[in-house]
Amino acid sequence: MKETSRRYFFRDCGVGLGKAALASLLVGSASRADTTLPPKKPHFPGKAKAVIHLFMAGAPSQLDLFDYKPQLAKLEGKPIPPEVIKGQRYAFIRSDAAVLGPRFKFATQGKSGTEISEVLPHLAKVVDDICLVRSVTTDQFNHAPAQIFFNTGFSQPGRPSFGSWVLYGLGSETKDLPAFVVMSTGSGISGGSANWSSGFLPTTYTGTRFRNAGDPILNLTNPPGVDAKLQTDTLDVVGELNRKHLADVGDPEIATRIAQYEMAARLQTSAPELMDLKKETKETLDLYGCEPEKPSFARACLIARRLVERGVRYINIYHEGWDAHSDVAGNSRNNCKITDQASAALVMDLKRRGMLDSTLVVWGGEFGRTPMVESNPTLGRSLGRDHHPQSYSMWLAGGGIKPGISYGQTDDLGFHVVENKVHVHDLQATILHALGLDHERLTYRHAGRDFRLTDVHGTVVKALLT
Repeated sequence: MKETSRRYFFRDCGVGLGKAALASLLVGSASRADTTLPPKKPHFPGKAKAVIHLFMAGAPSQLDLFDYKPQLAKLEGKPIPPEVIKGQRYAFIRSDAAVLGPRFKFATQGKSGTEISEVLPHLAKVVDDICLVRSVTTDQFNHAPAQIFFNTGFSQPGRPSFGSWVLYGLGSETKDLPAFVVMSTGSGISGGSANWSSGFLPTTYTGTRFRNAGDPILNLTNPPGVDAKLQTDTLDVVGELNRKHLADVGDPEIATRIAQYEMAARLQTSAPELMDLKKETKETLDLYGCEPEKPSFARACLIARRLVERGVRYINIYHEGWDAHSDVAGNSRNNCKITDQASAALVMDLKRRGMLDSTLVVWGGEFGRTPMVESNPTLGRSLGRDHHPQSYSMWLAGGGIKPGISYGQTDDLGFHVVENKVHVHDLQATILHALGLDHERLTYRHAGRDFRLTDVHGTVVKALLT
C-alpha cells in the first residue's frame, strides 16, 4: 500500500486540485532540461543582467570610510548632545557615551570630487564609476536580524533571499553552473544560510555555497575507482528512479533533487575550468592582488567576474570581520587592506571587458557604526564604535546606476539622515528595478497571500539610476 500524507491527500481525493498541480510539474518531465531554470523576460528592459553583491558583514564604519564629519573631531571626548540621541537604544554602549572623531584623513577624489578615506586608495581610482549613498537606513541594530533583513526584506529566517527572488523573476542563463552562487571570506556570517535561502520559494532557487579553495563543492571530484562511464550510468539510474517517484507523488522537492544531481554532474566539467585562475593573465591577477591557489577575498572577486562571464545571475561574497566594538581604526585599516584593492579591481575589470554596464556591483554592510565611542574595560574594548542603524553608507556601480555621484546626507555628527533617506527596502526596490523587475509585481503566493522582497514597503530611488 502506497503511503499518503496529508500533503498529497487533495491530489488523490478526486477533487482535481492536486492533479492540476501535478500536471504542471510533469510537463516535459521526460527531458533532462526541465530541471533547469530557463531565462524569463523581465517586467521591462533592465540595464543589469547580473548582480555581484560584496556584503561587508559586521558593518564597516561609515564615519571612518565614507562620511567625514569635522564636527566629530571638534567634539571628541565630549558627551553627544541629548537632543540628538533622544529615544535611541544601543547594543553595547550607553546612549550618552562620548563622541569619537574620525580615525583617518579624508580627501576629495576623481573628477566627481567624492570625499573618501585615506584607507581606500584603490577605490579612489574608480570613484568616478561608483555611486556613493551616504543615507542608507535600516530597521535592525543586531547583526543576524540586520543581515537577514537586507537579504530577505524581513528580520527573521524563512523568507526568500534577494538572489532567490532574482532567479524567480529572471531565471538562469547558464545550465552548467548554479545561477545563484555564494562565497565567503573572513570569520563567520551571523545570519547564516538564511541570507541565501529560498525560504518558501521552491528550493531550486536557493543559493549554492562555493568554497574559496579547491573544489568549489565538496565531493565534486570522483573517488578512486569511479570513472566517467560509471558516474554517468549511476546518475542515469538515479535520475530515472527519481522521475518515477516524482510521477507517483508529485512532490516538487523531488524535482529539486533531480536538478541538484544533474547540476552536480555538469559541475564536474564546468567547475574545474571556472576555478582554474592560472589561465588569467599576470596583469589581471596583479590587478586584483590575487594568488590563484590562495583563499582570499581577491580570489573570490575574480571568480565572481568569471561566474558572470559564464551566465551566473546573482553572486554574494560575504566578507566577515567588520564588527569594530574595539579599535575601529585597526579594524577598518585591516579590512580595507583585504578588500579595497579587489573591490576596485572588480569594477575596473568589468569596465574594461565591456561588462560593467550589464553587471551591478553592490558594496556595503548591514548597518553603520555610532559617532559615540565604545569602551568597556570588562570586555577589553576601547576606541570602538557600536551598531548604528539610523544611517550608514554603501556604494553601487554599473548595471544602470548613475556613476560619479554622492547621494544623501547625514547631520553634522553623522547620526541621522537629513537629506534623501534610502531605506533598505528602497535600495532593494532600486536594485530590482535595475534588473528590469518591478518590486511590487514580483510576488509569490504563500500561506494565502502574496509576498514580495520589499514586503509592503519600498520606493525606487530614481535619482540613482541612469
